[in-house]
Amino acid sequence: MELSQTSSKEKKSFSDKMRIWFRWYYQPIAAFLNRLGVRPNTVTIFGLIGTIGVAILIASGEMTWAGILLLIMGPVDALDGALARLRNEASDWGAFVDSVTDRYSELLIFGGFLIYYLLEVNPTGILLTYLAAAGSVLVSYVKARADASRLNANVGILTRVERYLVLIPGLVFNFPLVALVIIAIFANFTALQRILSARADAHRRMKQSQEQNHA
Repeated sequence: MELSQTSSKEKKSFSDKMRIWFRWYYQPIAAFLNRLGVRPNTVTIFGLIGTIGVAILIASGEMTWAGILLLIMGPVDALDGALARLRNEASDWGAFVDSVTDRYSELLIFGGFLIYYLLEVNPTGILLTYLAAAGSVLVSYVKARADASRLNANVGILTRVERYLVLIPGLVFNFPLVALVIIAIFANFTALQRILSARADAHRRMKQSQEQNHA
């Protein structure tokens, strides 16, 4: 779950909108898990374990089954946050664990691709996997660094949810290279968008500070 610390005036990302649109779906599941006494971090770890299964299937060449499992595991991405709110256990540590686990999950999936294309001796697949993994990590890293510096980088056309929306059909219908091409190009483009957004926000704040000093 890619957390976006947006203010009410800030434009919501597609990920934020998806969580709102599908709240009807995952909220009852979260309520059920809450009644069972399941902890949010338990759900987060369960999602990571499911992703390991996806990576193993990809590495074995079982692309369709990997896509189906990834689709099934999709709601888990929103469940931990919903469960934390229900239990009044939302915390900085929980958000940190969730964010780190998300990065591991993506890298595990790309690791599955890497193993598959290494065994297939497919240089194109290996290169695309590297570029897709690099872009995906940079999208999240740039956002995290911007948030730490209180800069606005809540933009981009291929955040984590969109990457999964590309990856799932690419696996289910067995055209993983096409999905990797799309992610390799647009994830890195998204990272650049966020860098430019943070730069613009930094310059805007600097200008405001200079104007206040001269006032």
